[in-house]
Amino acid sequence: MNVVIVGAGIGGLTLALLLQRAGVGARVFEASAQIRPLGVGINVLPHASRELGRLGLEAELTRNAVLTREAAFFNRFGQLIHREPLGRDAGYEAPQYSIHRGDLQRVLLDAFVERAGAAQLQTGWRCTGFTQDADGVSVGFVDPDGSALPAQRADVVVACDGLHSTIRKQLHPGEGEPRYSGINMWRGVTRWKPFLSGATMVRAGWLTHGKMVIYPIRDDIDGAGTQLVNWVAEIETPKHRQRDWTRPGELGDFIGAFADWHFDWLDVPALIRGADAVLEFPMVDQDPLPWWTQGRATLLGDAAHPMVPRGSNGAGQAILDARCLADLLAGALDPAAALAAYEAQRLEATTRVVLTNRSNPPDAIIREVYLRSGDKPFERIEDVISADELATMSERYKQVAGYDRGALSGTRP
Repeated sequence: MNVVIVGAGIGGLTLALLLQRAGVGARVFEASAQIRPLGVGINVLPHASRELGRLGLEAELTRNAVLTREAAFFNRFGQLIHREPLGRDAGYEAPQYSIHRGDLQRVLLDAFVERAGAAQLQTGWRCTGFTQDADGVSVGFVDPDGSALPAQRADVVVACDGLHSTIRKQLHPGEGEPRYSGINMWRGVTRWKPFLSGATMVRAGWLTHGKMVIYPIRDDIDGAGTQLVNWVAEIETPKHRQRDWTRPGELGDFIGAFADWHFDWLDVPALIRGADAVLEFPMVDQDPLPWWTQGRATLLGDAAHPMVPRGSNGAGQAILDARCLADLLAGALDPAAALAAYEAQRLEATTRVVLTNRSNPPDAIIREVYLRSGDKPFERIEDVISADELATMSERYKQVAGYDRGALSGTRP
């Protein structure tokens, strides 16, 4: 068995590590000539961090991340709505990591090169498509100048090439354009002193006037306790441009919505203005596909199920995809049957997450308070919504996404 993996992102590198551990030959081909630390912060939830821990990466990830301790929800007046523990503070065996995407990718990349050898990773190889026959699959590539590179023969090809996947387009040539949610977002990272617990994920405000997600992703970056803090500003607007994770954004397009967010625990406009750079991205996804697999080719991660980033779950679902697929390929006599079984196990589960992220992600807590309070300050949150209802809303999303404690402990199917 040997596998060609297209894309050296989170999903592709996790799959490569899992296959290498299982004794399955895996070669990774990345379109970029250099793998650079792109993006900003992401969260790795306990169902996914457990898989990375099983790969022996917990110590390295802990050195490069913040172990998230709690979630806190606020209205746009800085009033606390709901607080709940996360990760090990919530009783999970595995932690929740808040980490720069580039740091997570580097940890995975270094581990794969160390364990499998640098020859198993090729950069500057852009996939152009594949052909297959009864004995295997041939994957085409070009270099950064567009010149043809040698086709690669394998038993299986797995598309881990993200939002703009070439193989997804080949499998589904008539697929429509990305679905814009009506929400545009701006993202950045800022050097800042710890706030709240120093390991809190904050969601505040609501999309009509402006919503923020804020959490630290690196600890003590200067020896004086300063953290690197990730923030995301989200606003309902019909204006958006084509999805591109690296497009620069303009402060003037959104900071006015947060001009008066001066809370006793954080000065939000100062945090935004302190960023080294701002990136802009429309909140888009794709309608779930009816199938991912054709013979010896399949999709994984964002290539299979791009979702709006509202549940801290995109990278996590890619990691779960990788674990499922690696388990099925290890020792498989029929590669096509293994890919079909992978699709059967993961397609429905990820479809539920994609659709839930559209309608009832964890953010639904602040949406509900926004609606019930009429977007006004409250005297007591209990007069607006009960603690039990808030906890139920949070738990429901964890169950859909597969990381409630019952599911991970084996006490719930």
